[in-house]
Amino acid sequence: MRALQFTQYGPADLLHVAEVAEPHAGPGQVRIAVRASGVTPGDTYLRSGMFGERLPLPHVPGVDAAGVVDEVGEGVTGVSPGDEVFGLVDLALLGGANAEFAVLAAWAPKPAALSWEQAGGAAANVETATRALDLLGVRDGTTLLIAGAAGGVGTVAIQLAVARGAKVIGTAGPSSQDLVASLGATPVEYGEGLADRVGAVDAVLHCAGTVPDLISIAGSPDRVVTIADLSGDHGIRLTHTAGGPGADPQALHGLAIAAELAEQGAFTVPLAGVFPLSEAAEAHRLSETGHAHGKIVLLN
Repeated sequence: MRALQFTQYGPADLLHVAEVAEPHAGPGQVRIAVRASGVTPGDTYLRSGMFGERLPLPHVPGVDAAGVVDEVGEGVTGVSPGDEVFGLVDLALLGGANAEFAVLAAWAPKPAALSWEQAGGAAANVETATRALDLLGVRDGTTLLIAGAAGGVGTVAIQLAVARGAKVIGTAGPSSQDLVASLGATPVEYGEGLADRVGAVDAVLHCAGTVPDLISIAGSPDRVVTIADLSGDHGIRLTHTAGGPGADPQALHGLAIAAELAEQGAFTVPLAGVFPLSEAAEAHRLSETGHAHGKIVLLN
């Protein structure tokens, strides 16, 4: 099959499409013919070697995808070949989705309301946002601040939090204020004086930007969850599922919730860019700017 891969660590230019062996569905898994798949910041970190040379090479990146089921593994019920689904690979493998075929370990029916591009980029951000909202205890009546609300996780987290009955405030630059508002949050500009513009909140999800002001706004470091601050310098909780100390259980229940909301017209996936698989290097470079508004997707 055709798959994106890199054979050494370094810049995005090292990505290329190659012929590789097809994967097959194991117990509890399904294989899909991929229509679209996502690019996450984690993909770029792994490719660049930021996390060390921890992968056997060559490596096929990508952790989420949407497509048509063509193999059903042992023990799987409720899904058949020909079904349209979106979901996640086994995250312990740290990739495999940016390819002609991908094996999913978790999935939900693709909502008709989402395009292939939107569904292909949905699952990783839905899982991450759901996990963070659960850790923060976001529910009806919560006032939540999302720092970096225009990014891939932020745009999804706004909608999932609003669906829980939360009041959401989202920081974003001037060009992203309308996007944040359209998803159900009150937009505020980031930068100096943020605490005065926001006031008191119950919880903070940190997706981008500086941390110290967020702690003062939340009132305590334990009311802040980050997906972006890898430093550990501020005493806030970093949530991840990459294994090792501090890893959190995956919030896979979020996939079905997002799918149902999409069918109700209450959930969408804003797209920052859609690229053919052959232009994946450009997609990675866009991710590395840190200014992608929405999800970056590769289209097969």
